[in-house]
Amino acid sequence: MHGGDAHDSATPPAGASQAPADPAAASAPPCTVKDVAINATLQSGPPYTHIVLTAKNTTGHSCRLNEYPQIQFLESHRENVPAVAKSKPAAPVVLTAGAPAYALVKLSNDGVHENNEPVTAFSVTLRGSSGQATVKAPGAEGIAVDPAAWATGYWTPELRNGADDF
Repeated sequence: MHGGDAHDSATPPAGASQAPADPAAASAPPCTVKDVAINATLQSGPPYTHIVLTAKNTTGHSCRLNEYPQIQFLESHRENVPAVAKSKPAAPVVLTAGAPAYALVKLSNDGVHENNEPVTAFSVTLRGSSGQATVKAPGAEGIAVDPAAWATGYWTPELRNGADDF
């Protein structure tokens, strides 16, 4: 996301941190799909081949998002969408009550191709916990994904220019 967007800031939003300052935050339990609300939105600018996953802590306690979301877009492709190493933050994201975290997800290279498959909903599993969330794809007709091109970024307290460009 570029220019003027609230998520461009180098400062994490209130409640989210990359490097917990106190031992209690460092020992925060992993977030489960019951701890967070996960939704997907289309990226607000080019390239339009990405979506943004947002996980918002809906509990009254802190929890930790480990690494990246494990995403399965298609029933016919049982493997998880691979993670992009350069998007990995210095430390896991610890969410306090009400705090969000973000992961950028690449769907395809560009445009409509014969390899693209339509998706209206997909599953997300949080690393280090059990359970699976079903996430509605953004847009009236859903999204088109290309298994040869898809990739996911790591959870971060903000979307960062450069590290999230993939």
